[in-house]
Amino acid sequence: MTFAAPPEPARSMEDSFTATIQVSQPPPVVFARLRDVSRWWGGADLAGRTAEVGDTFTVIHGDAHYSKQRVMEVVPDSRIVWLVTESKLNWLEKDKSEWTGTQMIFEITAEGELTRLRFTHEGLTRSKECYARCAEGWTMVIEEWLSDFITKNKPHF
Repeated sequence: MTFAAPPEPARSMEDSFTATIQVSQPPPVVFARLRDVSRWWGGADLAGRTAEVGDTFTVIHGDAHYSKQRVMEVVPDSRIVWLVTESKLNWLEKDKSEWTGTQMIFEITAEGELTRLRFTHEGLTRSKECYARCAEGWTMVIEEWLSDFITKNKPHF
């Protein structure tokens, strides 16, 4: 079961994109599903390892999206951080490597009988050319695909 999370506090225009979900599954289940990345993001377009610090993986969606991530931090049942080490978003006109150097941060917090998962794409700010389209994409990935995988064990891919 998924619940709408309470609204996030107001943020300045330059703050990084976030998406938050609350689920009835405990942190160990959320953590395990989060680490099984190819089931909720990338599918067959994902190559590499995604579970341990130092692992690297790529996501290539045709000619539109390429990104290479390195797992930087893994705190069981609590936090995962990926660093984007390379990127190419071919649909951008200015800086096709806007994601390079950004981080994707997943924070898991138990809140009574619920678990909150907060995703932050640190560095994906409103000043980036890709912000609107990437924010829309991440919202779908986190609030639909990942949420369904966590709550229903229903992989998107």
